[in-house]
Amino acid sequence: MTKVGVLGAGTWGMALARMLCNSGKDVMVWSALPQEIDNLEATHKHPNLPKMVIPDTLQYTKDIAEVCKDKDILLFAVPSVFVRSTSKTAAPYVKDGQIIVDVAKGIESSTLMTMSQVIRNEMCKDGKHDHIKVVALSGPTHAEEVALDLPTTIVSACDDIETAEYVQDIFMNTCMRVYTNPDVLGVELCGAVKNIIALGTGIAAGLGYGDNTKAALMTRGMAELTRLGRAMGCNHETFYGLAGMGDLIVTATSVHSRNNKCGHLIGQGKSVEEAKKEVGMVVEGINAIPAVMKLAATYHVDMPIVNAVNDIIENGVSPKEVVKNLMGRDKRSEISQSPLDVRFERALLDNSHHSGMRRVITYGTFDLLHYGHINLLKRAKALGDYLIVVLSTDEFNWEQKHKKCYFSYEERKQLLEAIRYVDLVIPEKSWEQKKTDVKEYHVDTFVMGDDWKGKFDFLKEEGVDVVYLPRTPEISTTSIKEDLHK
Repeated sequence: MTKVGVLGAGTWGMALARMLCNSGKDVMVWSALPQEIDNLEATHKHPNLPKMVIPDTLQYTKDIAEVCKDKDILLFAVPSVFVRSTSKTAAPYVKDGQIIVDVAKGIESSTLMTMSQVIRNEMCKDGKHDHIKVVALSGPTHAEEVALDLPTTIVSACDDIETAEYVQDIFMNTCMRVYTNPDVLGVELCGAVKNIIALGTGIAAGLGYGDNTKAALMTRGMAELTRLGRAMGCNHETFYGLAGMGDLIVTATSVHSRNNKCGHLIGQGKSVEEAKKEVGMVVEGINAIPAVMKLAATYHVDMPIVNAVNDIIENGVSPKEVVKNLMGRDKRSEISQSPLDVRFERALLDNSHHSGMRRVITYGTFDLLHYGHINLLKRAKALGDYLIVVLSTDEFNWEQKHKKCYFSYEERKQLLEAIRYVDLVIPEKSWEQKKTDVKEYHVDTFVMGDDWKGKFDFLKEEGVDVVYLPRTPEISTTSIKEDLHK
């Protein structure tokens, strides 16, 4: 039987403890507040989750050593401001190699570390925990609904995919569907920043503004979060997944959201302290503001909505004045591409659909573009009338090909577009997209270097000619990098 130790007896910790216990796991809960444990043992009720039925088999302890001993998983479910102190207290009793799952959402303002980084940093100070594995479990998951077994989805994020999948298996059941994601930083960044955006939507609702305002704040807030994440090297897909857009939607709209409720009270005219007191539980969005402001400054990312919430919470600026300033900002486009780039790519795609035109497609990274690449592209174009180059994105290169490029995707794309043999450049995001690409772009011939010979013959079943061209033997990107390194 899987043994789980839960550190923290708040609503989220107890909702997960109950769920795991009902799934057949051996679960023990610890709290830093002895009276909290006494109350749970005596009543089998949580004061903030009155409808939740806690199973009799759930165990409790006031001893942190006991909750850490011989557990397959340790679940950290304490507020973000207590993650470091809890890690420090627990460290002497945690075995090296322990899997730790963190569900707190925040960024430490003094170090700008995410919660998983804080746990690892504190645990490893003694030199005895170099092999612990930390998973961030995050997503659109209100404890009030998980406590009632309502269908819920969540993300298990870890750069060690086997560990992420192990946690996925432990937490997955008939009411909890778990996905994995190797982008731990992106998932944790989403968990912190979305709380600030939710504060903003709550403030707007408190001012009497409607759904239009809420939609604008959520959408543009996600644009800010994505800009910051991309600047920090995160995968852009994370921000439009469960931990990003999913969690933002539920936090910014739900009656269960502490951040939304706190913002609503502030919008109605209450002070920050009055609003926090009325909510009665930790408001993580307020805790996250200082750290996110520092990150925005460090990475030179414009975050006007986060700045606006900071002005209200930290600087006491009137919410109505903040809204006026937001609406009066300089005009700008919603997309980063210029109109010329958009028209260019649309025209290329339209031209590719003309009847009688033979279309050729090839794939690659094309970093440190050299004459070997040019030879390949020239010979590929000679096989048809229109050449499509599918260029590996930075995320795909790093996460799937396990290599780091010198030039970014956008820089490599510009270089390829400047070559006269190339008609269109599109992104490669997965190994599996080739079948879709040859259909969508009406491809006649698929071309790769002969070092891939035989690997893509399955495309012949799609009615595509598959050609493997000899590479220029004396040159490669790898050899260039090795020579430069020497």
